[in-house]
Amino acid sequence: MKVEIWSDVACPWCFIGKRRFETALAAFPHRENVEVIWRSYQLDPGLPDHYDGTEQDYLSTRKGMPADQVAKMFTHVANEAKGEGLEYDFGKVVVANSFTAHRLIHLAAAHGVQDAAKERLLSDHFEHGKDIGNQEYLTALGKDLGIAAAEVADLFSSDKYAEDVRLDFEEARALGVTGVPFFVIDRKFGLSGAQPSETFTAALTRAWDEAKPLELVNAAEGVCGPNGCAVK
Repeated sequence: MKVEIWSDVACPWCFIGKRRFETALAAFPHRENVEVIWRSYQLDPGLPDHYDGTEQDYLSTRKGMPADQVAKMFTHVANEAKGEGLEYDFGKVVVANSFTAHRLIHLAAAHGVQDAAKERLLSDHFEHGKDIGNQEYLTALGKDLGIAAAEVADLFSSDKYAEDVRLDFEEARALGVTGVPFFVIDRKFGLSGAQPSETFTAALTRAWDEAKPLELVNAAEGVCGPNGCAVK
């Protein structure tokens, strides 16, 4: 079974959703047969590579949200994150365009460490105040993931994986995704938002049951059909 997750590194609910989905997946009896793929999505593609201002400034000026509303949102989201074992610090968040970070996630997928890359980027952005658009930071992250510095450098000197990221954007539009996180199971079931883990559990169970035919355990006697009754 395949689960594709459209998500932005700069989305606070996406990290919370990741944790809640992981909780459901850990308890899912068929988890070893579930492939998780991270898809790219950008909440603000027009954001400069580096924004000169805080996260609160950004939301107030670019998104037009009143300062008091932003503060209340930060408190609410931080409390939700804490409930999942995450320690958000919006005061330290460095506002940056996430496009190159998404390309690094695709590079990490080629090395079999996509989930680890996604985890680190989200944690470093929301918990540790790292600049997710900075080449030095991304190079160090790549090294931690076992990716050569030269491969990360290619992201800054070429368009490598840029088309893959844009294809994720196009697929999201085709699927009707208008917000993230967005979870798609076997291209049949869609879940929008950081749902409770119980909701993810129900969705995984339903998708598995519908995808797997009933297995015949034992063809014993005591059954009748159009052509008569079975006899040993």
